[in-house]
Amino acid sequence: MATITAAPARTLPAFLKNRAVAKLAVLAVLALVLVPLAHARWASGTWPDALTVDLSGPLTGASDWIIDNRDSHPLFLYFFGHVSNAVVLSVRAVYLALLAAGWAGVTALGAFVAWRAAGARLALGTAAAFLACGLLGMWVPTMQTLALMTVAVLASVLVGALLGLAAGLSDRLDRVLRPVLDTMQVLPAFAYLLPVVLVFGIGVPAAVLATVVYAAPPMARLTALGLRGADRGVLEAVESLGATSRQRLLTARIPLARKELLLGVNQTIMMALSMAVIASVIGAGGLGDRVYQALASVDVGAALAAGIPIVLLAVVLDRVTGAAGAGDSGAGAAPAGRRAWPYALGAAVAVAVAGRLAGRTDWPDAWTANIAEPVNRAVDWMTGHLYTGIPVIGGTADWAGRFTTWVLDPLRDGLQWLPWWSVLLVVAASAWLIGTWRTTLTAVLAMAAIGVLGVWEPSLDTLSQVLAAVAVTLVLGVATGVAAARSDRVERLLRPVLDVCQTMPQFVYLIPVVALAGVGRAPAVAAAVVYALPAVVRITAQGLRQVDPAALESARSLGATSGQQLRQVQLPLARRSLLLAVNQGVVLVLAVVIIGGLVGGGALGYDVVFGLAQGDLATGLVAGAAIVCLGLTLDRVTQPTDRRTAKGA
Repeated sequence: MATITAAPARTLPAFLKNRAVAKLAVLAVLALVLVPLAHARWASGTWPDALTVDLSGPLTGASDWIIDNRDSHPLFLYFFGHVSNAVVLSVRAVYLALLAAGWAGVTALGAFVAWRAAGARLALGTAAAFLACGLLGMWVPTMQTLALMTVAVLASVLVGALLGLAAGLSDRLDRVLRPVLDTMQVLPAFAYLLPVVLVFGIGVPAAVLATVVYAAPPMARLTALGLRGADRGVLEAVESLGATSRQRLLTARIPLARKELLLGVNQTIMMALSMAVIASVIGAGGLGDRVYQALASVDVGAALAAGIPIVLLAVVLDRVTGAAGAGDSGAGAAPAGRRAWPYALGAAVAVAVAGRLAGRTDWPDAWTANIAEPVNRAVDWMTGHLYTGIPVIGGTADWAGRFTTWVLDPLRDGLQWLPWWSVLLVVAASAWLIGTWRTTLTAVLAMAAIGVLGVWEPSLDTLSQVLAAVAVTLVLGVATGVAAARSDRVERLLRPVLDVCQTMPQFVYLIPVVALAGVGRAPAVAAAVVYALPAVVRITAQGLRQVDPAALESARSLGATSGQQLRQVQLPLARRSLLLAVNQGVVLVLAVVIIGGLVGGGALGYDVVFGLAQGDLATGLVAGAAIVCLGLTLDRVTQPTDRRTAKGA
C-alpha cells in the first residue's frame, strides 16, 4: 500500500518574516493601487471643497448669542455670575491678606512653610527669593500674581482631584475623560481664552478659569494613576475587615496615593505659573502684565525684571511641593523637629505683626535695584554688534534669513506642493510602521480633520515650522543630554540653566530673540527650540544614565571604545527615553507655535491670536482645533504602541 506524503507547507520568504519589511511590502502594494486612483480623482492636489465643513456660521451665531444674552439670561445671571463673583472675592481676599502681612510677614511665613517641607536650606532659599522680588521692584505685582495663582491652583486641584477620583474608580469614566483631558492639555490657551472672555468678560475671573482649564489635567491624571496603583494586598486586607467602599477610599486608597497626589499639586502649580503671562492678555494683571507690556514695547530689561520673580516663584514652589511629595518634611530642620515648629510659626507670625504695627508693610522704594537699564544697554550692544555685519559668519539676522530661505521655505513649499491624499498616505505609512491599525486610523482621521476644518494650507505651514524646530531641538538636545549623562560636572552646570529656560515665561526670551533675529518664522522657531530643549536634554540624560551597568561593563570587557559603547549599547537600550524625548519635543514646540504667531510666525498661530484680538470665535477655535489634530497626528507617528514596544520590535 502506497504511503501518501503530505505536501511541504509553503512558507513566506525569509525577508518577509520581518514585521517592518512585511508592512513595507503591504504599503507598496496599496500605494500601487491607491495612488493612481487618487490622482485620477483629485488631480489638482488641493483639498476638495466638497470635503470641507464651514463652522464659521454656527460659531459666529454662538458668539452673537452669548453677547446678546450675557446680561439677561438666567444661566449667566444665576450661575456664571455667581462663579465670577466668587472668584473675584477669593482673589481679592488673598491679595489683601498678603498686603496686610507685609513683605516681612510674607517672607517669614514662606520661609516657615519651606522649612517644614524640606528644612533650613530651602527656607533660606525661599526667603532669598521673596526678597529678590522686592529688590527688583516687583513686590506688588508678585503679590498680585501670587494671589491669582493661589486661587487658580486651589480650584485646579479641586477640579482635577474630582475628575481623577471619578477616573480612578470607574473604567468607563476613565475612557470618557481621557480624550477630554487630552484636549484640555493640547488645545492652545489662546484658543479658549476667547470663549472664556465672551462668558466672563475681561478681568480676573476669565484669567483664573482659563488657568484652571490648562492646569487641572495633570492633577486629574496623577490622581487617577495613584488610585489605580494602590497596593491590592492592602485593599484586600481593609476589605476583609468589613470596611465600606467609602472607608476603603478614605483610609487606604487616598493615603496610598499620597505621592501621586502631591506630585499632581506640584505639576498643577508649575502649569498655572506658566499661564501667568498668557492670562495677562485678558486682564490678569501682576507680573504677567508687566512681561506682556514689555513685549509690546520691546523692553528686554523690563521683561526680565518681571520674568525673574516668576522663575523664582516657580522654582521655590516646585522645590517645596517636590520635597513634600517625597516625604522629606522637616528633613533639614533642627533635631527638635516636631517640637520646634510651633515656635517657628509663632516667630513668623510675630514678624508679620511687628511689621504691621511699625507700618512697614510696603517694600521700601530705597531697597530696589533697577536692572532694566543695564540689561537694555547689553541688548542694544548685542543688537548693534551681532545683528548684522560680522565678517565671514554674518550676524544673527543673516542666520535667521538663511534658515528661513534654506530650511523653512523649502520645507513649507514641499509640504504644500504635495497632493493632500499623498500627505494622508505618508501619515498612514509612518503610523503603521511603528504602531497598529488603530493608531494608524487615529493619525489619518486627525490629519483629515484639518482639511475638513478648511485650514489645510496654514496647517502645513505650521507643520513645517514644527518639524524644523523639533529637528533642531533633537540635534541639540540629544547631544547635550549625552554630554550631561557622561559627565556629572556638565550635568551640574546645566541644571540651573535648564531650570531657568523651563520656568522663564516664553514672552521673556521671545523679546531678545526678536531683537537679534527680527520678525518672522525663524525667531518663532528659535523661541520654540529654547522652550522645548530642557525637557529633551533631561529625558535623554536620564535615559542614558538608567542603562544597565552590566551591559556597559560587558561592552568594556570586549574592548569597546567610549563611542562604541554609546552607539551600540546606551542609545539602543535608551530607546524608550529617546522616543519620549521626541514626543515631548513635539508637544512643547506646538505649545510655542501660538506665541510665535505674535512675532511673525504666521499660519495657525497667527489665526489663533487674530481670533482672540478681533473677537472672531470661529477663526480662533478652528485654528486651535487644527493644532490639536496636528499634535495628535505627530504623537501617533512618533510613538510606538505599548504592544509593539513590549515585543521588542
